Amino acid sequence: MVIFGIVLFVAAGVGFYFMRRARDQLHAMIGAETLPVNELEVLRRASDEVGARGGFRKQCEVVGAAHPRPEGVLVSELSKTECVWFRYVVKRRFERVSYRDGRRHTERRTETVSQHTSWEGYALRDDQGVLIGVDPNGTAPDRPEQVVKRFEPYNPQGPVVFGLQLPNIFDSSGTIGYEYEEWVIRPGRRLYILGEVHDKIGPLVIGKPERDGHFIVSTRTEQEVRDSRRTQHRWLAIGVPVAALAGIVLVVLGIVR
Repeated sequence: MVIFGIVLFVAAGVGFYFMRRARDQLHAMIGAETLPVNELEVLRRASDEVGARGGFRKQCEVVGAAHPRPEGVLVSELSKTECVWFRYVVKRRFERVSYRDGRRHTERRTETVSQHTSWEGYALRDDQGVLIGVDPNGTAPDRPEQVVKRFEPYNPQGPVVFGLQLPNIFDSSGTIGYEYEEWVIRPGRRLYILGEVHDKIGPLVIGKPERDGHFIVSTRTEQEVRDSRRTQHRWLAIGVPVAALAGIVLVVLGIVR
C-alpha cells in the first residue's frame, strides 16, 4: 500500500510539471504576435541601424509552408520519403525467461535499438512568399506525419542441410520481432512555429530561444494547439490533486497498519 501511495505521489509530481508546461506554453502563444517575415526584416534593419547587427532577437509566431534547405530535400531512412525533417525509432520486442520458486517465468519487454532525429535546418515560406530559416534544434515537432508503423516478426534461419532450411535451435536471444516507426515533415506542409527569431548567422532564422521561452513547431493551426494545451491543462488540474491526495492517504494507511 505504501509503495502504491509513493507511485501515485510521484505521478502527481510528474503531472504537475506537465500541467505547468501546458499553462506556460498557452500563455506564450497568447502573448506572442504572428508576424510576416517582411515585418521581421523591418525590425531587424531597425536593430542594425542602432548598431546591433547580429544581435536581433524577437520572440513571435510565424506560419507558412515548409521549404527545403538550399542543399535540397532530405530522404528519410526507413521509407525513403522526401522531406525537410524526419525521425525514426526501431524497437526490439523480446522475451526474458527467469526461474523463481522452481517455476519458469516469462516476461515480454521492449528496448530501443536505433533512433535518429534529423538535425538539418530547413525554411518556412510565409503567406507573402518570403522565406525564413528554421533551426529544429533536435526538437520533435507536434503531430508530424507518420509514414511507417509496422512490426516484423523475427525469423532466425538455421543452417541449410541437403538443400533444406533448418530452424535455428541455438538462437537464445528471445527476440520476438522489431517495431519500426517513422515520422516526416514533407515540403509544402503547413506549419505553425512559436520561437525566437534571430540574425546570428546573417539571414533571419527562427529557433529555440536562447534563454527563457518556448519553441513549438506544429503541423496544426495555432488555435488547434491552443485548444490542445487547454484540454491538457484542464485534465491535469483535476488529476494531479486527486493523485496526490490518494497517494498521501495510501502512505498514511500503510504506515498506520
